Amino acid sequence: MSHTKTDLENEDYHVMVESYSVNERMNQVVLEHLEAAAWRAQLPGSKGRTIAAIVAHMHNARRKWLRLSAPHLELPAPLQRSSCTQKQARAALAESGARCAEMIAEALAGRQSRVEGFRRDGWAKAWPAGVSMMAYMIAHDTHHRGQVCMLAHQLGYPLPVKATAEMWTWEKLWKQCGFTHPR
Repeated sequence: MSHTKTDLENEDYHVMVESYSVNERMNQVVLEHLEAAAWRAQLPGSKGRTIAAIVAHMHNARRKWLRLSAPHLELPAPLQRSSCTQKQARAALAESGARCAEMIAEALAGRQSRVEGFRRDGWAKAWPAGVSMMAYMIAHDTHHRGQVCMLAHQLGYPLPVKATAEMWTWEKLWKQCGFTHPR
């Protein structure tokens, strides 16, 4: 079977949007298996962020990216790090993840895109909207997902082996997101 350049570009575009959605599914796996006692727990002697604060930051950073880069997309409500529940955070991350996937899809769609650049912050120079934007967004989530897993472990509430294994079973994650398989 031969592919034209347009076919390959179209496939790559869909794979990138799917990859971001699978990244969000990994966040959901962590939160589904996280012990409730770990949500607001603080390490003894530490003034660092709680897991609740880390997850609220992830969601609120996405809101900022959407507000600055794709103001035409509906913004999900912010999360308050001091009062959000684990259930609220799961729902908020799912919603901001869906809006970010829309932004990525639109940015990668080309000429019709209203996403002209990716602004990480008000002070930062805009990047071209596209693959680098998506890679940055996944790296941000991955960094904080790792923090959550490590903090839960340090607090005495490690994620079950089933959860950590599920994060690496990409074929299953892809199917849970409604896609066929990693490509």
